[in-house]
Amino acid sequence: MKQIGRWLGSTALLVGTPLAAQEVPLGPATAVHPADFAVVNSVRELPDGRVFVADPMALVFVLIDADLQRADTVGSEGEGPDEYRQPDAVWPLPGDSTLLVDLGNARLTAVGPDGGFGGTAPMTLGGGAAGAPPAVVIPGGVDGDGRIHFAGMPEMTAAGPSDSVTVLRLTRDGAPETVARVKTTSYTSNTSGSADNRSVDIRPVPLSATDVWAASGDGALFVARAGERRVERIGPDGSTVRGAAVEMAPVPIRRAEMEEWAADRQTAGGGIGIQITEVNGRRSMSMQRGGGPDPDLDGFTWPDAKAPWVANSGSVDADGRFWVRRSRPAGEAALYDVFGADGNHLSAVRFPSDRVLVGFGADALYAVHVDPFDLKVLERYPLPDLR
Repeated sequence: MKQIGRWLGSTALLVGTPLAAQEVPLGPATAVHPADFAVVNSVRELPDGRVFVADPMALVFVLIDADLQRADTVGSEGEGPDEYRQPDAVWPLPGDSTLLVDLGNARLTAVGPDGGFGGTAPMTLGGGAAGAPPAVVIPGGVDGDGRIHFAGMPEMTAAGPSDSVTVLRLTRDGAPETVARVKTTSYTSNTSGSADNRSVDIRPVPLSATDVWAASGDGALFVARAGERRVERIGPDGSTVRGAAVEMAPVPIRRAEMEEWAADRQTAGGGIGIQITEVNGRRSMSMQRGGGPDPDLDGFTWPDAKAPWVANSGSVDADGRFWVRRSRPAGEAALYDVFGADGNHLSAVRFPSDRVLVGFGADALYAVHVDPFDLKVLERYPLPDLR
């Protein structure tokens, strides 16, 4: 098992190439796990077919056998070795190792194929100048060399947080390097009170146009650009190829879309809260997924139409194809656009109702079935033929 120290990561229709008319349905599941989870946002398939799953709301970290029938608990809750406080996500590391994102302890842990815990590292990079927050490493992808890709924090301006961030990659010596800059959630900012007692209310604009990105095994970065409705691939050497722009009809935001946004947010466990405390020059940080109140839909500013693709929905399969979930009217089943290494659209995969993609294996796709009680059942599907 590799030590963690080695790798410490307008509503107008755009005229362009139409999306491929072919929609490939996802076939029947080949395996279904008999127990349910509270939240599953990622899986890590090992070379022998076993699967690591982290559930941040049930505080469960398990290793499921290759048939998806039996799950063994890995580690236990706590702050010491072989422990975690909120296991949030799992990512593949080189060989048969796995990266566990432990939000509760604000650390990253390397886990071996037998469930043994290896090296750990904090989810922060440096402290910077006094008053400046450190970089927070919440992985958004890990490439085949174990380099972590993550989004930087938005810059604060007089009008509030910026609506773009850098995507960073950790080099082998642990230093971050910029790979791309992407559009992220827009914000509104309202200031009230006097100069001596001023209050600033900063809120995100739900469903606002965001770029969706994912790292591939070869170290490239795919970015679905919301404004241009096209996909670009940034190679490990910085070279960039861009696919043809695609036509996408806007999806107007009605009350149903607002309510579905709130439900989807709950399905994913809510957002991640980060609190940084500085006392006498010493900083401490805590993180947690979920736990906040239900959002007041009427308290937000909403755009006229959804972003073309669903935020944070990008992933890359074992064949190097980029999958990103297309925005659709409320109530419609998930549809994933699939793009090749040249950034051009290959096909779209239609999922069964109430299924969401959570990861890939060597020749399989993993999805969760969200039941009426918002419980998640893990399923394995064969990859559809997209030739």
